[in-house]
Amino acid sequence: MKVYKFGGASVKNADGVRNLRSIVSDEENLFVIVSAMGKTTNALERVFAGVQKGDLAFSNAEIEALRASHAAIIDDLYHEPHRIEAVDALFDELEKLVADIKYRDEDAELWYDAIVSYGELVSTRIISDYLNHSGLPNKWIDMRRCIVTQQRHKDASVDLEASTPLLRAEVNGAREKVFIGQGFIGGAPDGTTTTLGREGSDYSAAVAAYILDAESMAVWKDVDGVLNADPKIFPDAQHIAELSYLDAIELAYSGAQIIHPKTIKPLQNKNIPLYVRPFGDKRKPGTVIRGISARVDIPILILKRDQVLINVRPRDFSFVLEERLAEIFSLLARYRIKSHLVNNSAVNLSLCVDNSWHISEAMKALRADGFDVMHIEGMELLTIRGYTTELFDRYALGRDVYLRQATQSTLRIVRKGK
Repeated sequence: MKVYKFGGASVKNADGVRNLRSIVSDEENLFVIVSAMGKTTNALERVFAGVQKGDLAFSNAEIEALRASHAAIIDDLYHEPHRIEAVDALFDELEKLVADIKYRDEDAELWYDAIVSYGELVSTRIISDYLNHSGLPNKWIDMRRCIVTQQRHKDASVDLEASTPLLRAEVNGAREKVFIGQGFIGGAPDGTTTTLGREGSDYSAAVAAYILDAESMAVWKDVDGVLNADPKIFPDAQHIAELSYLDAIELAYSGAQIIHPKTIKPLQNKNIPLYVRPFGDKRKPGTVIRGISARVDIPILILKRDQVLINVRPRDFSFVLEERLAEIFSLLARYRIKSHLVNNSAVNLSLCVDNSWHISEAMKALRADGFDVMHIEGMELLTIRGYTTELFDRYALGRDVYLRQATQSTLRIVRKGK
């Protein structure tokens, strides 16, 4: 068994779906994980925003636009007007869900997951139907019924032990040899839909590879493999042929978009190699991530945008150490705030965190616990592994730099966003 994962950019239109068909056509014993098409998740987040504001007309307009855009892709695939009943049923179900929600702020993550999950459900229904139509028999699998997660919404982790018999039961003994499942989504013990965090389809694919004892996993992307930087930001980005699991985890933690941070552990546990391959040309080797690899001898630059710099100081000037640090991080965890960089002195703690819904609530709670708190939005976190003097001078010395940390091999800079 092999596992292939296709992201939203890979299946954003009918040509992308046809290209997926050409990539999987020669394979047998293949499990395919697919994301929502194009910018569908962004559109579903707008549907959710309408629910938050109580603007049902706005949410319904977004749903109708999505229904129309997916219908256009289907018509293009079949070269004539064509309806897929399962897709129509999903959009009808989404409209009813949105109309029936009695929204409360404390249920925000629950309803977010319930709404955005429809992107993957719709995309996989379209792809499964088209593959069957074009002569490639396959089995559509509802991953909400096979991937059991913790009881946590918007960023859930998978319970591998509980998920294993469920997914294997869907695959073992099936007459089809190709399986189509959704990335990004699962099901909580109480039966509600959960999501695994943005870009969580990579994690879904790794979980499937682990459970099915796959020989390999491949992520198909719109680049020639892993690059040392985002070419849209750093035009002189270079290709990296191979990485170790450890390198990949560190890069993912720093914010590299090559792979979801949770993806590597299931693969490493069973020594399953991960290939990052170009969607546009399946003949190219891409990049392989495995247990042992050659050393990466070029700098790697990773930029995380939409960050917030938070400064915390006790009002009584007590040391920010031991018990007080534990108190601060426990509170941040309660509000699901992830710290990507931590810097502290005797009485001051600086944190670079993702922008999130709950930052204002966390700061209010910190102030109630006796801390003075300041924050600056619109920040960026730049990480450079293997930096040089020239790179240090270029990026770490500007007036827009608020904080920098340097070790022998890694430079991290918090700066004002461009």
